[in-house]
Amino acid sequence: MDTLSLILADMHFDGVVFASSVNAPPWSWRLALDGLACAHVITRGQAWLTREGADPLLLETGDLIVLPGGVPHFIQDKPHTSATPRDLLPLMARDLSDSRLGGEDTPQSCHLISTHARFDVDMAAPLIRALPPVLHVRGLGEAPPPWLAVGLQFLALEVAHQRPAQQAILNRMGDILFMQCIRDYVESVPEGSSNWLSALKDRALSTALALIHREPQRNWTVPELAKEACLSRSAFADRFTQTLGEPPLTYLTRHRMRLAARQLSTSALSVGKIADQVGYASEAAFSQAFKREHGVSPSVWRQRHQMGPTPHADAA
Repeated sequence: MDTLSLILADMHFDGVVFASSVNAPPWSWRLALDGLACAHVITRGQAWLTREGADPLLLETGDLIVLPGGVPHFIQDKPHTSATPRDLLPLMARDLSDSRLGGEDTPQSCHLISTHARFDVDMAAPLIRALPPVLHVRGLGEAPPPWLAVGLQFLALEVAHQRPAQQAILNRMGDILFMQCIRDYVESVPEGSSNWLSALKDRALSTALALIHREPQRNWTVPELAKEACLSRSAFADRFTQTLGEPPLTYLTRHRMRLAARQLSTSALSVGKIADQVGYASEAAFSQAFKREHGVSPSVWRQRHQMGPTPHADAA
């Protein structure tokens, strides 16, 4: 797989939670998530997105707006609506029959599909931090992205009536739309910029990242990664550190610790087995590295997270 595919695979996308609504003015929805991407699709009419510290953003028919980190925001009929905001999150559900929010359908009504993705928040953290707080893909204009036009048409048809396997299909479609939006943004990042994602467009750095994500358990050294990237050791180390904000082996260690945290939360494997899977011959060395990164020992982490929320942080 290519590097972005490997990174997205590590996030373990697991479908979407959504709500479909018809909204007559005045109306306002409030949504806030902790690290989970959410999105709104305008299938008819228009809406305004407002959030603290930013100008209101007009959304029109066919627009897709993604908030990769789930920052608190409002979506409503106008920037300064008279409506009292309603919390959208409790109304989102996996069961389609519980997620259609009917209102009066007038010529001024806005037809809205709101979603949030389910994925491993910890594994996704580096990618989510590199994305802007809002990704706006316009569905109108001279040349809307073909993938968006096809995707929105499919979504509108699918939510119009209940059908067998509907939720499974919508889950996959939701994941695809999130991934496509991320891919579009990555492709727009200029090469050589300070954005972490520009590493994916740098052949040398992308090669090294793919190796780390494909074989995190391997005892990689900087000279080995530099050789695979076709650069000298110093040139590779400098370029990696400047672009990704940390040295290659620091990135590798943090990635291993995220993988280990996921295994501790989702599996019954022993700490020693997990240590081996992420490249540590010694359980003691692994435990020390894990505690440096997460602040607690692997066993304490397991106790806290297996008793708490699921690793997808499903907020529905």
